[in-house]
Amino acid sequence: GYGPGMHHLDPFASDPVLFTITGANSAKYKDRLSPGQLALLAAHPDYRMPVYPTHRSAATPRSVYDATRANAVTAHLEPNGQGVRDAIGGVPFPIPQNGEEAIWNHLLRYRGRSVERTILQAAPAQDGSYTPVKFNEVVLFNYYLPGMTADSLNNVAFYFRQRIEEPRRLAGSVLLVHETLDLTKDPRRAWIYSVGRRTVRSASRFAYDNPGTAADGLRTSDQFDMFNGAIDRYNWVLEGKREMYVPYNSYRLDNGNLKYSEILMPLHLNQDLARYELHRVWVVEADLKPGMSHIYPKRVFYIDEDSWQILGVDHYDAKGQLWRVSEAHPIEYYEVPAFSSTVEVHYDLQADRYIAVGLSNEEEPCRFDVKTSREEFLPSSLAADGAR
Repeated sequence: GYGPGMHHLDPFASDPVLFTITGANSAKYKDRLSPGQLALLAAHPDYRMPVYPTHRSAATPRSVYDATRANAVTAHLEPNGQGVRDAIGGVPFPIPQNGEEAIWNHLLRYRGRSVERTILQAAPAQDGSYTPVKFNEVVLFNYYLPGMTADSLNNVAFYFRQRIEEPRRLAGSVLLVHETLDLTKDPRRAWIYSVGRRTVRSASRFAYDNPGTAADGLRTSDQFDMFNGAIDRYNWVLEGKREMYVPYNSYRLDNGNLKYSEILMPLHLNQDLARYELHRVWVVEADLKPGMSHIYPKRVFYIDEDSWQILGVDHYDAKGQLWRVSEAHPIEYYEVPAFSSTVEVHYDLQADRYIAVGLSNEEEPCRFDVKTSREEFLPSSLAADGAR
């Protein structure tokens, strides 16, 4: 029943809830939960995790699998893990040997070749009230373009342009990012057009632990997409695989008949709309290198073995205490096909608040057939884009 331009229909709508994890019974399931999940269950008596049958629905085009197979014997990390070489068009390290390779798999996972989406970001106060921030985003995944080679990338993995549409006081500001593949040659390049100043300037602050755009201080820049940007501030340790209850096939949260007010509850997302399944994930621990700074000295990532989408992150503060917990609720965009998050949620345990990023229920569905080119991601185009 799905057709172009529709929100995605749930292919697993008839699945029963196998059981529901709550704070009261979480000890029974603790071996398959993260410390962050256990903390959320303990913090909120009405927080629950409905568990459904497992479906390994993550899929990509055959060309991506073929490229991944080729990359498996050619791809290499640059010194200190600060880049990838001799890889193109697929996951670079399908059999990761270390944490750097695993996190690069997330950074370079397949999400289509080009996409445009309008999404909502909301940071509800404890009473549930919030000021919506609406973004229009266009991404060109240079790394996955047909005919692209490792030599012709010009060291750009993908181009990203984000324009704020709401609220009015911020509308028209535009962020442009050229995400590089080899950081030893060229770090991330970013620019911002400020509608108030009507100027384009370098935007180096959109990285690492600088505050996320209009995020009310509830997430860092590198928490967008669960993790993005340079990996040089951490030592990355691959802890291996484990089976966990993780968000998966979250079509209920992508339902176009829902209003944002039905999803955004005080203190946490409406968990009746969430779906968890038992899946194998790679566990990667990131610990801050000596002499480096970040508000999260330690982070633990839980990465889907099939798609390399990060599904969960536990973030720790300088005292070693669990501070924030992130979850990505993904779906298979079966018309592409590509597997990616439809909404990500970052919970702040100390502030007892959260921020949700990526909601599109009341917007037009994301488009994976958008016509764009590298010329549209030049800094000189920012002022015109902001004036639209």
